[in-house]
Amino acid sequence: TVDESELLTVPDGWKEPAFTREDNPKGLLEESSFATLFPKYREAYLKECWPLVQKALDEHFVNATLDLIEGSMTVTTTKKTFDPYAIIRARDLIKLLARSVPFEQAVRILQDDVACDIIKIGTLVRKRDTFIKRRGRLLGPKGSTLKALELLTNCYIMVQGNTVSALGPFSGLKEVRKVVLDTMKNIHPIYNIKTLMIKRELSKDPELRSQSWERFLPKFKRKNLKKRKEPKKKNTKKEYTPFPPPQPESQIDKELASGEYFMKERQKKRKQVEEIKAKQADAVKKRQEERNKAFIPPKEKPAVKTKKASTEKIDIEAIKEKVKNAKKKKLGALPVEEVKLKMAADEKKKKKK
Repeated sequence: TVDESELLTVPDGWKEPAFTREDNPKGLLEESSFATLFPKYREAYLKECWPLVQKALDEHFVNATLDLIEGSMTVTTTKKTFDPYAIIRARDLIKLLARSVPFEQAVRILQDDVACDIIKIGTLVRKRDTFIKRRGRLLGPKGSTLKALELLTNCYIMVQGNTVSALGPFSGLKEVRKVVLDTMKNIHPIYNIKTLMIKRELSKDPELRSQSWERFLPKFKRKNLKKRKEPKKKNTKKEYTPFPPPQPESQIDKELASGEYFMKERQKKRKQVEEIKAKQADAVKKRQEERNKAFIPPKEKPAVKTKKASTEKIDIEAIKEKVKNAKKKKLGALPVEEVKLKMAADEKKKKKK
């Protein structure tokens, strides 16, 4: 019995056997070709490295032509081409060269275990200033963020203009695309880099391969969420009724209900005058009340009650005894005799001087 987890995992160091001429000895039936345009600023570099491009494609029996007048590169199969996927790899090679990827990196696409992904980011953000800021955020200060992403995904990443070109293994390309798209959606790449670092450490543990990693991965929440302001006037929907609302009463209907309709013009005028006089009388009454408020005296504070004199009896004899005892004791002042002696001593001292 073998565990299913072992069957699903690829053994370490395993590689798919290379496609040789023995697998397709008769070659291809039809000729296939792909062409791509390149910008003017890439012309000088492509002119220099084109012999190296032709040499690399000749090994796979694919022809390459550079048209400097039209500004295009073309790759075509030949009668000797035996690998049907070689033309697809050659197409990706010229695409990468057109997107400012250097030849030393772009030529790796011809290997079996290397793929490429060109992510278009120009239309993901409306404002040009916001797009430039977010693209710069992907690069980081002095390219540090991009370098960290390259080390974690084992991919070569090139940010140029409105596209991001990535070159590396399939698993790494998937992560690169996710990080790039999240960055354009205003999610900082440092959050995804932290997640990738944790995944890298978890993948080293063989016991965790068949388990879910959700409990280990961090969950970041936005801190600066703007709360939607509630409107001052809330429109509440009324209950639906199939019947139309009742028709409002007209002026004639109101007069019929009150009986005014049958009154004569003189009576109507008299009633109006009476209503006006009643309103005026109410207004005069209210005005008079407001004027009279100034003549209303304020409420006086309650008078403070004085304390009644104490009627307790005083012990006169006890007070006399206290006075006698105080006379007997020496207080701060010296007695009369001592004062005289002191004055005489002071006079003698003065005479001696």
